[in-house]
Amino acid sequence: MTSQPATQPATQPADRPRRRDAERTRAEILAVAQSEFARHGYAGARVDEIAELMRTTKRMIYYYFGSKERLYVAVLEKAYSEVRAVERTVDVEHLAPVEAIRTLAELTFDHHDAHRDFIKLVAIENIHQGEHIRTSEVLANLGAPVLDLISRILEAGRASGDFVTEADAIDVHMMISAFCFFRVSNQHTFGALFGRDMTAPEHRERLRRMVGEMTVAYLRGAGSSA
Repeated sequence: MTSQPATQPATQPADRPRRRDAERTRAEILAVAQSEFARHGYAGARVDEIAELMRTTKRMIYYYFGSKERLYVAVLEKAYSEVRAVERTVDVEHLAPVEAIRTLAELTFDHHDAHRDFIKLVAIENIHQGEHIRTSEVLANLGAPVLDLISRILEAGRASGDFVTEADAIDVHMMISAFCFFRVSNQHTFGALFGRDMTAPEHRERLRRMVGEMTVAYLRGAGSSA
């Protein structure tokens, strides 16, 4: 009786380790570049300094991204994709409208509080009047999911009678984003003028509740002449 050869484990495709290495290298470049662009701005950040921090070469960075501008756009795409991913965690199907919009506001607060470089990058791109962000096909449609999310919450809130204010998704998104963004972006000037550090730990929970309650109160008709 002849013995059968032992079954050999499936071999991993040769290109899979290389692909993982490439993805890891690309992610590492983006992480360092994000910090440098946030610190120095688009004009001030230098690719050779990013390469030095990574202990690699400019040639390697250009191999992955092609140019400084494309690297910067990739950093913006990563930063915006991360906040959109946070927004998608809001479970509209299983939360009441009031709780859903409050949760979205508080998650936005948490994200902006924890990702200060995102705030800096957005401020920098506004200085450039959005010229780089407009070149990205990824970012062109990245705002649609959050607007759809808010629209569904607003529709459910009107159907339940919880929300009476006529506001569209862009209005509500702007309201939430403005509060969360301003708290971080203007912390230094606000602190110098009014003597309060809006990002200090003792103010965090109060302001986090405030943005949620402010949004809910507005949608419930607070301040309306009706």
